[in-house]
Amino acid sequence: MSLVGIIANPSAGKDIRRLVAQARMVPNQEKINTIRRVLHALDSLGVQRVVIMPDMARMGLKASENTSLDILIDLLDMPIRNNEEDSTIAAQQMASMGVSCLITLGGDGTNRAVSKGAGDIPIIPISTGTNNVFPEMIEGTTAGLAAGVIAKKWIDWQSVSTKCKQIELYLDGKFTDLALVDLAISTEHFVGARAIWDLNRVKEIFLTSADPANIGLSSIGGQLHPLTRTDDGGLHLTIGRGGLTVLAPIAPGVIEQVPITNWRMLPFGERSEIKFKPCTIALDGERQLTVKPHQTIEVAIFRNGPQVVSIKDALLTAAKKGFFVVEPPSL
Repeated sequence: MSLVGIIANPSAGKDIRRLVAQARMVPNQEKINTIRRVLHALDSLGVQRVVIMPDMARMGLKASENTSLDILIDLLDMPIRNNEEDSTIAAQQMASMGVSCLITLGGDGTNRAVSKGAGDIPIIPISTGTNNVFPEMIEGTTAGLAAGVIAKKWIDWQSVSTKCKQIELYLDGKFTDLALVDLAISTEHFVGARAIWDLNRVKEIFLTSADPANIGLSSIGGQLHPLTRTDDGGLHLTIGRGGLTVLAPIAPGVIEQVPITNWRMLPFGERSEIKFKPCTIALDGERQLTVKPHQTIEVAIFRNGPQVVSIKDALLTAAKKGFFVVEPPSL
């Protein structure tokens, strides 16, 4: 049976950056509409079943109501905690069910949570968050078509996907957590509002990709040494006076001069110890944990991240094979 999973985060696109920057608000109704467009695309290709993560806003339920689709739509049977653990557990359940492709609606943080449970399931991320680097702003219809050609096994998904990099965090020598795009060391002693928005409190940044066309921490590295998702290694930046200063869009509508004490390329597997303590650690833009003075922190980058599908390559491959050609009726 052709099976596709959908994980949509109702909290994405609603953090403190709506107050301190010009970030857009993404209402849940727009996410519901996006899910509906995904469902129509999957149904048009004859995908048999979709499973959707339940959520407090009931987005999956509302998106599947009052449709005339032939596709079977189910909500996962799981408790709702209304935090990132929901996305991780949903991804784990979908992996055990054998979904062929997983569509996510959210930001870098949502996809970080999903990657913890998805294993090698190919992911198609749709951006509905803030300052996103990992997911792209794409139309749900084309995302659904790409997922459909993979679920129908019309194409080899490995030929149209990229295994992404991830930053791995080690606390006292033990693997503790990960980030897909950026890890930042902050002088804040408490997690607080989570979102990183004040660079005056940031001491170090680790990046898997650096693009001057991005918004957020990735743009800072992009002004120094552009780095793509497919390039090996990452970047390590130390924020402070005494070196270069770059002009970077650190949030929507917020462009700042960022002082860089030094920066360097970080090869795969090399562990970097963080000396600045106590601190809080932000993963993909959100502070997640507090580190005490006596604890040891190390960071390394590997190509151990999720498989991300190129929608363009998936649809181009399917089109070249003629899967979208409908034969005219015989006379």
